[in-house]
Amino acid sequence: MNKFSNRQEKRRSYREEGDNKGRYGRNERRERNGKVPFSKFRKKEEGEQRDTQKRDELRARHYSKKKQLAHRIKKTEKADAELRLNRYISMSGVCSRRDADVLIAEGRVKVNNVIVQAIGVKVKRSDKVEVDGKTVVPEKKVYIVLNKPKDYVTTVEDPQERKTVMALIADACKERVFPVGRLDRQTTGVLLFTNDGDLSKKLTHPKYEHKKIYHVFLNKPLALKDMEAISTGVELEDGEIKADEISYVSTDQTQVGIEIHSGRNRIVRRIFEHLGYQIEKLDRVYFAGITKKNLPRGRWRFLTSEEVRVLKIY
Repeated sequence: MNKFSNRQEKRRSYREEGDNKGRYGRNERRERNGKVPFSKFRKKEEGEQRDTQKRDELRARHYSKKKQLAHRIKKTEKADAELRLNRYISMSGVCSRRDADVLIAEGRVKVNNVIVQAIGVKVKRSDKVEVDGKTVVPEKKVYIVLNKPKDYVTTVEDPQERKTVMALIADACKERVFPVGRLDRQTTGVLLFTNDGDLSKKLTHPKYEHKKIYHVFLNKPLALKDMEAISTGVELEDGEIKADEISYVSTDQTQVGIEIHSGRNRIVRRIFEHLGYQIEKLDRVYFAGITKKNLPRGRWRFLTSEEVRVLKIY
């Protein structure tokens, strides 16, 4: 009998004995030879895996509790931390820090029912701070961009009871935000809102020269000589003004794109009206790094953390 027939005989004998565990009864053969069956190795490995998993769960739970405790401590320390009074007022959305200093100097600010007129005073979040008799509380900073439609005025309240942009973001947040800068009633496009007084001041102050890009629709083609005049400078009643960039955006030359830094009132309309053109439609497509891309007319969204960072360093 050759070696192949011996193997067949062994397999047959294992089957007859009812040994069907593993290929050709490896576990039983190992037991008969005084060795540890493979199944016990598997059980041992599974037990070790369970122990490792349990240890990882306990460790994660431990570090989670430690993290929560650290967060509570940090939150408590933050609540007890002192802030300069002008920053406290600015964080409440009343005004910028510089304007807050003016309010303090004028004696319009109370801390714990005592009038404070010294610049640089520090307060805690737990202190009671009043401005003109109204209690103010620091708020979370909120930043919103709106694609403004026509027929809305850029004010918080309007004595003529016209529609204001505040109605379009009424459900956006519980914090009291206000528009940054202005767009006239017929102008559409990018409009920012925030309760960050310092950022608002920075975005609207002329010295920072924040870039604005407008899409202008004219009642007639813009002559090349007038385009060159806008580039080199146009003399208006309040001084000379020139565009940083201007170009045609339609083949019939009735639509142009204009980039400008000036924050003067109605400046784009006044430039073209001075040259004998009427603006049929004016749309701000870019302001200080923020665009209205993928934002339908009349809709708003919160700025991303990256957009806020860009605004603050712009």
